Amino acid sequence: GEEATPLPDASHVALGQRAYADGPIIQPVAVLEDSRCPENVTCVWAGQLRLKMIWVRPGGRSQPFEVTLGKQTPLADGTIELASVSPARRTDGAIKPEDYRFAFRFMGGL
Repeated sequence: GEEATPLPDASHVALGQRAYADGPIIQPVAVLEDSRCPENVTCVWAGQLRLKMIWVRPGGRSQPFEVTLGKQTPLADGTIELASVSPARRTDGAIKPEDYRFAFRFMGGL
């Protein structure tokens, strides 16, 4: 159902899945941009991946936010970082939305 139990950690989260990120419950919703350099190509610019997210707050309220791969984003009492994305981009085919997996790192406040 809609209120599925969140994953116990945020190391392998699919789009639409909720996960505990060491405190906050987060949910990746949609890939806004995936301009990562394909792994079989040499790129001048590494590119980036931006992800639309939801922070599921206590009481069930949802707060949208956005993360960029490798950059820390303020969330709750700390910061969250989209640490890694799989699969790598390739030149020979688009990645289907359901094939993405995301790893997040949350650094809580003091």
